[in-house]
Amino acid sequence: MDRLDREILGILQEDARISYRDLGVRVGLSANAAGDRVRRMRRDGVIRGFTVIIDPAADTRSGLVVFIDVSLRLDTTNEQFERAVLTLPGITEVVHVTGAHDYLVRATAADPASLDALLRRLKKDAGVAHSTTRIALRAAPAR
Repeated sequence: MDRLDREILGILQEDARISYRDLGVRVGLSANAAGDRVRRMRRDGVIRGFTVIIDPAADTRSGLVVFIDVSLRLDTTNEQFERAVLTLPGITEVVHVTGAHDYLVRATAADPASLDALLRRLKKDAGVAHSTTRIALRAAPAR
């Protein structure tokens, strides 16, 4: 990756729907050259995908959007946890992090009872020793 690739990534993070023509204009390339760079970064795994970010308050279908900080039991490996947690319903993202906790888990739950069931399964089936849960109230739009 070079300076131009990093510039393209920054623009795509602001607006992933930008046309290759407009992207090329912003970085001084033709539309074809800009498109080639984006396709190469996708092929190489630098760009893993494009997504839509929905304000949790506006998405009433998913119920609660929650962020769960988890600390693993001493007898649980990262690999065991990752394998187990990804089988649980409602898990949308699992991130290995630094700091006081081992992982940050993003999930959806239909209601408080479903969230309680998810938390119990994390402890029973995924090797979680303790957790702290936060419920998303709303999200500011990304720039």
